Amino acid sequence: MISKDFSLAIMVSDAKKSAAWYKEKLGFEAEVEDHWVTVSPKGANWKLHLCEGELEPGNTGVAFYSADLKNTVADLKKKGVKFAIDYTKKAWGEISQFTDPDGNLVWIMAGSP
Repeated sequence: MISKDFSLAIMVSDAKKSAAWYKEKLGFEAEVEDHWVTVSPKGANWKLHLCEGELEPGNTGVAFYSADLKNTVADLKKKGVKFAIDYTKKAWGEISQFTDPDGNLVWIMAGSP
């Protein structure tokens, strides 16, 4: 099932520079892994994903998380949820993306932010 954790993508011109700002000015913790740059207050169940560039059309930037993504995707499919990206395992993690009734794209990722 979908957990209480989430991340929200926000567009920035320079992800590493923005991460430094959130860290220095707001006291957030920052995680930098190649293209994946996130910031959040210590202990938060959410993260801001700092994305350089523009979101793809329809991409909300919203990501939910699941401890068992493969089964969560299967359960949601049984309920009629349509997926733009089926369960996929990448070198850096497990992902999936579904559409809401208006075609908005929402991510589900394994683990927590």
